[in-house]
Amino acid sequence: MQNNVQFQDLGMHRYKDVWDYQERLLKENVDIKIANRQNNTDTKTTNHLLFVEHLPVFTLGKSGHKENVLISDEEMEQKGIEYFHINRGGDITFHGPQQIVGYPILDLDNFKPDLGWYLRSLEEVIILTLADYGIEAGRSKGETGVWIDADIPGRERKICAMGIKCSRWVTMHGFAFNVNTDLAYFSYIVPCGIENKQVTSLEKELGYKLDMEEVKQKVKQHFEQVFNARLLTVTN
Repeated sequence: MQNNVQFQDLGMHRYKDVWDYQERLLKENVDIKIANRQNNTDTKTTNHLLFVEHLPVFTLGKSGHKENVLISDEEMEQKGIEYFHINRGGDITFHGPQQIVGYPILDLDNFKPDLGWYLRSLEEVIILTLADYGIEAGRSKGETGVWIDADIPGRERKICAMGIKCSRWVTMHGFAFNVNTDLAYFSYIVPCGIENKQVTSLEKELGYKLDMEEVKQKVKQHFEQVFNARLLTVTN
C-alpha cells in the first residue's frame, strides 16, 4: 500500500529555522504515537519530505569531532558560514546554495522499521537519480552516503552525504546532494570526518550547470518509487 507523504520545497533558508521546523514535525508524530500507546487509539501519523537550500553552514553530528573544522570561528564568521553542533549521526558536513537538502520526517512504522533499510533506500534514491544523468554511483563499505568510483583507491568521491536521527521510528535530518554546489567550502573541513577522499557535485561530474528544478523532480520521482510513496505537495 502506498503511503502519502506531504512534500514541501522550502526554498532558501537559514539552517536553524528548518532544524526547528523538523523538530516540531517529529514531535507531533512522536506525541501521536505515545498517545496511541497510552490510550489504545490508532490516530495516524503524518509523513513529510522537505526540500531546502541552506545559506552556507557547517553542521557537526552528535558524535563528530570539532577538529574536523579546519578554520577558526572567526574565519567562519568572515566567510559568512554558520556552524551548528546537532543531533544527527555522522561528523562534519557543509550545506549551501545549489545543493538539494532533503529532510524526510517519516514514521518508519508506516514503511519498514529498519534503519539500515532506510539509509540504503535514501542512498538508492540518489543512485537512481544519478543514473538518469549517465553517472554510475554506489555505496562505500562502512560509510553512508552516495559515492562515485568508491572501489578505486584515490578516485573515491562523495556526491551525497547523509545523517539522520530517529525517535520512536520517526526520522529527521536526511541527505545533502551536491548539484551545482560550490565545492570550495569543503576545503575548510574534513568532510564527514573521512580523510583523503574527495567531494564532488553533479556539475563537476558532467561539466555543466544543472537546472535545479529538473534535478528535484527526478529525486522526487525516485523517492516515490523507492519508498512506494505518493508525494502530496503542500504550499508554503
